Formats: sequence, structure tokens, C-alpha cells
Amino acid sequence: MELFDHLALGFSVVLTPQTLLYCLMGVTLGTLVGVLPGVGPLATIAVLLPFTFNLPTIPALIMLAGIYYGSQYGGSTTAILLKVPGESSAVVACLDGHEMARQGRAGPALGIAALGSFFAGTVATVVIALFAPPLVAVALEFGATEFFSLMVLGLVSAVVLAHGDMLKAVAMVVLGLIASLAGIDTNSGETRFAFGSLQLAEGLSFVIVALGMFGFAEIITNLERHDVREPFTSKVSNILPTKDDIKQAWKAVVRGTALGAFFGVLPGTGATISAFASYSMEKKIAKDPSRFGKGAIEGLAGPESANNSAAQTAFIPMLTLGLPASATMAVMLGALMLQGINPGPQVMTSNPELFWGIIVSMWVGNLMLVVLNLPMIGIWIRLLTVPYRYLYPAVLIFACIGTYSVSNSSFDILMTAGFAVFGFICAKLECEAAPFLLAFILGTPMEEHFRRALLLSRGDLTTFVTQPISAGFLVASVVLLLFMIAPNFRRTREEATVEE
Repeated sequence: MELFDHLALGFSVVLTPQTLLYCLMGVTLGTLVGVLPGVGPLATIAVLLPFTFNLPTIPALIMLAGIYYGSQYGGSTTAILLKVPGESSAVVACLDGHEMARQGRAGPALGIAALGSFFAGTVATVVIALFAPPLVAVALEFGATEFFSLMVLGLVSAVVLAHGDMLKAVAMVVLGLIASLAGIDTNSGETRFAFGSLQLAEGLSFVIVALGMFGFAEIITNLERHDVREPFTSKVSNILPTKDDIKQAWKAVVRGTALGAFFGVLPGTGATISAFASYSMEKKIAKDPSRFGKGAIEGLAGPESANNSAAQTAFIPMLTLGLPASATMAVMLGALMLQGINPGPQVMTSNPELFWGIIVSMWVGNLMLVVLNLPMIGIWIRLLTVPYRYLYPAVLIFACIGTYSVSNSSFDILMTAGFAVFGFICAKLECEAAPFLLAFILGTPMEEHFRRALLLSRGDLTTFVTQPISAGFLVASVVLLLFMIAPNFRRTREEATVEE
């Protein structure tokens, strides 16, 4: 009964004109950025962060969440019709989805992708509603020691599961932790890493770091690409899949939903890995694997369900533990902080309207996406004819205005430009920015929990291994590090990176 009371509270929050409008804006914008290659949800949320500063808390966060899971819908549209994935998680949809379109079955491909995504989103919402409260109850028993070890595990997971050279990922984590130390030490009052600058003495703003490394840097990187898009001229009809299509696809949808829900809560994985894992699983268990890559509907239904399920269950560790499972969730975590909300298990008890409002909004948003996407396919196709060179100046101006509006400081714009250059250099050196951002977000609370634990134990470092839960998190971190060092694991990882 308590669960129904919580869901009733969530519906009372969401079913208001203002909140529904922001939810609609979020999923529509999410679909748009998913459709347009080169404009991802991470960069979009980073660009919009400054503008949410003065918006009502709950509608603003519901809008940002809608952008994230809405982009998963939009990304599949261009992947199916043009073989141009608007989002990284939609790459798998190109394999069989585009082949279905070439065979004159673009309608059923789009239909099964939308319906599978809606089913996955609905199940993921139920999973969050069922499992988040027990996880919060456990997390409320955590002390400073447990939270510190949990954050160590989160950072180690981000390093192990990041693409490319692991040493580079470790270096990015260290740099992120150092960047989080800039500013005035709350305990001693000493200024750290400010280099005599009064502006830096206040610490680095999350908006500056996120917008520079993911918003501006993404634009600079995309300007180097010269993608040629061929217009889709075939008529899209018969969007609703047939009974035979549903018979072939429903098991893949269920499996993809379950797999995505699992990967969604793991730090460093997310929608893209879920989609690839689902495709691999469907191909392995298929009676005729040769059908895959030639228009097998299971090869589209499974990954599309997996990436949407993962996109939503990623909110579980973010909302309950204050631990972002991906770079996008790290930006969402920063949005919570901008609104003056301390992330962690206290969110559910101190802000139940926010917690349950976001959960219910996911179901409402997924329903909006089904209604929006299928009738508006023609509009999304026409939008693809807009060259990227016409889009990026507007995005840059929009982002600069937002950055300046946070504290009315031109220094913030210069710092954002500096982090944009840093992010571009990292991309050139094949150093992922996501571990840096995760470390930057977790650095301050990690330091606070570390110091608090030492104060309570009177400087005894063994407190981190004598507490059972803390010791368990640290053991898991060591196991992951051993996997990272293992030659076979490193070889498999390098081969996967080369293939990508």
C-alpha cells in the first residue's frame, strides 16, 4: 500500500499543467537531439544547465530527465531510415533496422522500436519504484566510511569500463579529483589551487566544467567531421507491426529490457553497452544467426529495449546513493546540486515530491514519446537536411548566454572556453572526459566523508576495512583493479576498442 501512496504522490506532482509542459518540452527536445547526429543528450543537458538555475526544481529536473531518455527514441529514427545513428546507443539499430527500411519495412521497424522502447521504459519505471525504496533504506544506514568506499568503487568501475587505455582513464580520474579540490578548504579555511585568483578561490563551477568539456568540446569535435547524409525518399507506411512481427520480437524485447535494467545501474556502462550486449545475446541464442545484419527484427527490438531500459534505471544509483552511473547521470547530479539538493538517500525522505515525481514522469514521458514520434517522423526526416554548420553557432551563443547568466561573470565564459580546449585535447589524445567529470563530481563528497570517517575513528585508517560494508566495497574495487591488470582482460578490451 505504501508504494501506491508514493505513486499517487508522484502523479499528483506530474499531472499539473506546468510539470506536464516541462516534461513534454524535455522529451521533444530529447527526440530532436537524438535525431540530429552530433547533438547528443550529454552536451544538450550541459548547455541547458545554466537555464535551469532559476526554474522550479521539480519541473526543471523532469525536463532534463526527459531529454536523456527521449534521445534514445530519436536516435533510432535516423539509424533506421538513414543508417546515421543520432546517438551512440543507436549504432546497433543501423545493423538490422536500416536493412528492414531498405526492404520496404521502415514502418514496422520504427513501430517495433517505439513500442519496444515504451515497454522497456514502463518496466524500468516499475523497477525503479520497487527497488529504489529498499536501497534507500539500506543507504540510510551508511556512515561516512561506507559512503567513501562506495565512491571509490564507483570511480574504479568508471576506469575499468571506460574505452581505450586504462592508464589514461586513471589519469583523467586523478585530474578530476585534483580539479574538485580547487577553492577554499571548509575545514582549515586555506585556499587551494587558486593560483592567486579570487574567482578560482570560490572553486570550479560544475556548469563551467560540464559545459566546456561536453558542450563546447563536442561542437569543436563535430566540426571536423564531414558526414554525407543521403535523403530518405521512400514512403513510410504501416507503422504498426504485424502479429508475426510481434511474435518474433516480444521475447527479444523482454530480454533486452532485463539486460538494460541490469547494466543501467552499473557505473560506467549505460545505454550503449546495453544495446551492444543485447544484440550479441540475441545473435548467439538465435536459431539462425545468419539472419542478423540482414533485417532480423529481433536484432532491432532487443537493443532498442535495452538502451531505453538502461537510460532509466541509471537513475536508481543517482537518486538513492548520489552515485552517477554515467557521465550524463553526473550532469544530472550536478543539476540537483545547482538546485540546492544534496544527492543521496536523504532525497527520498526530505524531497519525496521530487523523488516520486521524477519516477512517475518517466512513465508519462514514455507515453508522450510514443504519441510524438510515430506521427512526426516526416518532420524529423526534414530536420536532417539542416547542415550542422548552421546549428553550432546558435548552440554556442545560447550556451554563452546561459553561462553568463549564472553569476553574471565574463570570467566564467573564459573558463568554459578553457575547459572546451582541454576537452578537445583530451579527445585528440583519446582520453575520455567521462571519468574526469565523475571524479570532479565525487571528489568533494569523497573528501568530506574521508575526513569525517577519520575524525570519528581518531585518525585510524583501519576503520575502512574493519567496517563490513566498507570492506566489501573496497574488496570489490580491488577485484575490478585485478581484472584491469589481467593480460587477457586487457587484450579483450584493446580488441574491442580497435573494432569501435
